[in-house]
Amino acid sequence: MKVLLITPPMTQLNTPYPATAYLTGFLKQEGYAVAQRDLAIDLLLSIFSRQGLEKLLDQLETNFASVDDDDLPDSIYNFLANYEQYYQCIDGVIRFLQGKDPSLALRIAKRNFLPEGPQFESLEQMEEMNAEVLEQAFGQLGVQDKAKYLATLFINDIAAVITEGIDPHFEVSRYAERLAASNPSFDDLYNTLHAPEPSYTELLIEQLLQQYIDQESPTVLGISVPFPGNMLGALQAAKYCKQYAPDIKVILGGGFINTELRALKEPRIFETIDYICLDDGERPLLTLLEYFKGERQHEELLRTYYLQAGKVVFNAQSTLHDIAQKDVGTPSYEGLPIDKYLSLCEVLNPMHRIWSDGRWNKITIAHGCYWAKCSFCDISLDYIGKYDDAGADITVQRIQTLIAETGQTGFHFVDEAAPPKALFALAKKLIEQDIVITWWGNIRFEKTFTAKKCQLLADSGCIAVSGGLEVASDRLLTLMQKGVSVAQVAKITKAFTDAGVLVHAYLMYGFPSQTEQETVDALEYVRQLMLNGCIHSAYWHRFAATIHSPVGLNPEIYGIKLIPNENVLFAENDVDYMDSVQTDHDFLGIGLKKALYNYMHNMGFEYPVSFWFDEQVSETRIEEDYIARCLY
Repeated sequence: MKVLLITPPMTQLNTPYPATAYLTGFLKQEGYAVAQRDLAIDLLLSIFSRQGLEKLLDQLETNFASVDDDDLPDSIYNFLANYEQYYQCIDGVIRFLQGKDPSLALRIAKRNFLPEGPQFESLEQMEEMNAEVLEQAFGQLGVQDKAKYLATLFINDIAAVITEGIDPHFEVSRYAERLAASNPSFDDLYNTLHAPEPSYTELLIEQLLQQYIDQESPTVLGISVPFPGNMLGALQAAKYCKQYAPDIKVILGGGFINTELRALKEPRIFETIDYICLDDGERPLLTLLEYFKGERQHEELLRTYYLQAGKVVFNAQSTLHDIAQKDVGTPSYEGLPIDKYLSLCEVLNPMHRIWSDGRWNKITIAHGCYWAKCSFCDISLDYIGKYDDAGADITVQRIQTLIAETGQTGFHFVDEAAPPKALFALAKKLIEQDIVITWWGNIRFEKTFTAKKCQLLADSGCIAVSGGLEVASDRLLTLMQKGVSVAQVAKITKAFTDAGVLVHAYLMYGFPSQTEQETVDALEYVRQLMLNGCIHSAYWHRFAATIHSPVGLNPEIYGIKLIPNENVLFAENDVDYMDSVQTDHDFLGIGLKKALYNYMHNMGFEYPVSFWFDEQVSETRIEEDYIARCLY
């Protein structure tokens, strides 16, 4: 028996999504023959190549043969007009973004090598606003980083051509996301999957999957679906697998499945999928493999959906336990093209770009969240609520194993919130054993992160942390049981920045009962935090009520009334609601994001926060030196 694990398109391009690496390491430990492939990066590399551009040109000329140039979308007109230059540059740009041709940066940075399409208009807009802004932004970058930013715009131009001219579902980091996300009906995905003609992207998926099957001859195909933007690609891969090698058993799992398919009743998904597993994949996958070998009965499967007599059946199997974090083994990246991932620079902000720039080994210190109280979070689900710490010694051993396998010393700790005690113990061991790594991860901004502890983490290789300031309102932080205050966040983030660690803050607006005044005050807190060097970057998220969070489970506590989704057969996560406090969050969100964009470019701190809103809003009640007084 051989297992092939794949990640379908699309995910980030700079590093492998870790789910298949985790399962590969575990299955090898259990004695199984296993291989893995990253369908997402392989697909992107097949598109962003000279051969890929030739196919793209042929398809465009067919699709727009009868369209006048004046009626073409800007992205397509620019691509066709400058095709020879795109063709000449593409292979070199990809090698450069893979870190294989750094000298090309000198040509790219001069801005006369790459064709500049609509995606480059953002640079022109910055220059129009203030020529010094663009110069200041680029002035902070070296030649390599400036070239990487320009090359990323070049890639985005080509991606826009595909989206606007060939496949409307295509995006660089997601694919047909809207068809899957919180969609109670399977119809959209099903109809797209069974369209009269396969799409441009689907044909590429089929070609690659055929190569994988021919190379590995698997008996089981496991597909991890981390996000809604992976679901269509997963189904297209599964559909082709059933056509090309119908005896292969196809298993589906992953973050999207765990979060949104917990009430699955749709039988049509089993036309291409044999089994669907929920939550931690190690034990459910192991029981399935044992079942395939005749060592278990159907009734002994764990957290697994399958079709029986035309109806969806779910086996919970309460007698089996999950694999402890200390026993899941070390992730293995064998089979993944480590040297082919693209290090992009999508945002000039140095902290923000870490997500898409650099090659990171992803590893977990502890399963779940040690806090598990925040009311907006899916704490009722195992991946949050089931906390299990592997221990510092095991984590260090896994780090050393991954360095030996990949040759990379960059690590992203992908914990929901890395536990402070475990982090401190790990940092001490890294220093004591003279293990040199560079790492970053997500934390809670809590008081245990003193200046001394932050320096310890920095000394062990920590370069960045991200954490939730959320609504930046003490009343609302208490209501959501965040366990922090604005003043506390200010002190902790400043301790990190003083230690040389970059800090990113997750921000939220539109929480139940949040008023316009509280939103304006939150922006003032953020302005002062960035002005005082506490945080380097941030991102505003619009609050969404989810059915697995305390807000979704107990809406009356938060003064809202849910509008239930009816006839849910497929996906369910976000749920609409009516708030007892009426606030125009959509209007406020535009101003919040506009202000933050300027702050992250070191602009606009001198303006009152009301300046960023298109209509009159309340003036802030926060004293202009509030954060400064918290710090000193």
